[in-house]
Amino acid sequence: MSKSQETFNKREREKNRQRKQQDKLEKMQERKNNKEKKSLDDMIAYVDENGNLTSVPPDPKKRKVFRQEEMQISIPKQEDRPANERRTGVVSFFNDLKGFGFIIDAITKERVFVHVNELSVAIKENDRVSFEVQNSPKGPVALLVEVVK
Repeated sequence: MSKSQETFNKREREKNRQRKQQDKLEKMQERKNNKEKKSLDDMIAYVDENGNLTSVPPDPKKRKVFRQEEMQISIPKQEDRPANERRTGVVSFFNDLKGFGFIIDAITKERVFVHVNELSVAIKENDRVSFEVQNSPKGPVALLVEVVK
């Protein structure tokens, strides 16, 4: 008597494969039977005044008009900022080991990079400092940083 060539795992895999194939055929048949012609109106989505997608057209009375000249697509240039003006801010992060950190400008609230070479005295987090700003390819950099008492 010889052992069957088909093992339990092989039979189970074959059953699973046939079951998946049967499910696939049933789903395909169901889609064919329930096939409805959808009109273009059923497929259109509208955006309401709050920016949410809806299936109902928006109310023309609530329509907002935007002028193209007033739209800003890019970051506005900061040309109005005087060069080499002293600013104040708070040190939000400083790593003594690596020698760099960031200062939050008090007026513009932007993060300004600071390097240890630009410090007159040692600084730590939450110190109030005064500094000058210079633009670099990677963003604003603080120069001549001094602690304010």
